[in-house]
Amino acid sequence: MGLHLLVLLQSPARSVKKLSGGCYDRSDRYAADSNLVQVAPAPNSGPERAKHAKEILASMNALLALEDGTWYRGVAAGAPGEAHGEVVFNTSMTGYQEVLTDPSYAGQIVTMTAPQIGNYGVTPGDEESQAPRVAGFVMREASPISSNWRAEGTLREYLVRHNIVAIADIDTRALTRVLRSAGVMRGVIATGQVDPAELVDKARAIPQMEGADLVQGVTCDSPFEWRTLSAQSGEGAHAEFGIAPQGRASRRLRVAAYDYGVKYNILRRLSAYGCDVHVFPATAPASDLLAIEPDGVFLSNGPGDPAALPYAIENVRALTQTDTPMFGICLGHQILGLAVGGETFKLKFGHRGANHPVKELRSGKVEITSQNHGFAVKPESLPADTTVTHLNLNDQTVEGFRHLTKPIFSVQYHPEASPGPHDADYLFQQFLESMEKR
Repeated sequence: MGLHLLVLLQSPARSVKKLSGGCYDRSDRYAADSNLVQVAPAPNSGPERAKHAKEILASMNALLALEDGTWYRGVAAGAPGEAHGEVVFNTSMTGYQEVLTDPSYAGQIVTMTAPQIGNYGVTPGDEESQAPRVAGFVMREASPISSNWRAEGTLREYLVRHNIVAIADIDTRALTRVLRSAGVMRGVIATGQVDPAELVDKARAIPQMEGADLVQGVTCDSPFEWRTLSAQSGEGAHAEFGIAPQGRASRRLRVAAYDYGVKYNILRRLSAYGCDVHVFPATAPASDLLAIEPDGVFLSNGPGDPAALPYAIENVRALTQTDTPMFGICLGHQILGLAVGGETFKLKFGHRGANHPVKELRSGKVEITSQNHGFAVKPESLPADTTVTHLNLNDQTVEGFRHLTKPIFSVQYHPEASPGPHDADYLFQQFLESMEKR
């Protein structure tokens, strides 16, 4: 039996060495799918064995480069290749699979600030869309095993299967501080032997998020009813582990939902409250939604710049001229803000995580919320016939508003959670009540 190269997973306690030129290097560590990994047999001759070992170790290298010239060396933790996008960070302690599959992350390389990711594996019931939507993934430590009775595989296997390039063993605390101080930046992850300067140039050539219409890359191709897809989306698992709705409709209500990149759990919650949800592509004219005579209209989350979606803004503006109850979340909230005459702006580093405090102004109640957005509505731009209902307690940005004379309201955050707390689930009940009053 020929010789084999044995790769040991070493202790994560080694320090990060900051090198000249803004580089953070952890090339003294190598990741593997188990504590002891056996790779392909090496050639018999000494020089060839050395070359083979060098090639194996080189393939495990990965590098993250930012547009400001900062770069981080780590190890490959997903598929080989390159990933390009806006580098952001998420402060959730759990929920990495929901983050990976959230369409709002299209075009973004997501950094998880929790120190270990992947320890409970992956399962289809935790997906928020049909496949991962992130451009790339960044972790401090990628767990080589999964310990969870629900798990159907490891995170690394999942990333490789879906061709998601990922990097681990970098100082995500240092990276997050860079992004908080300078703002989110364009970046590139590459595996193998790569030139940092070349990757920095590639990062600078990535299109800016401002002005980017990413919705058309994640919206559905044609209308569908949620009940035809719900059985495939892990709804059984959510029925078992999710929370009960605060109420149910006295009759089945028909909801027309715009899919700007909708998360499955939003549709699950609407269904749990007694709604039959009909989902429409983002470009569908308002008349298509009104043709099914809906009891209410829902505007979903999604990626990119809301101001780059004139077709969506115009359609929602047309819907606001009716008396149909309307509820928007995340990108849907921003589109609604633009439709009623407001303006939006890009946040420095955005709100992404499951621990953001939001104050509901009427009651003074503080909710801990799940968030994922890089743009916000300017409060001073909203017209006089609307009122701000929720504020972010970290930076005082608008987290919700409603119309004063029409049954229209929206929030910037995610009341459906997944991942995150359920403090704001009552908003689905409010939408239900507005539809039942018609």
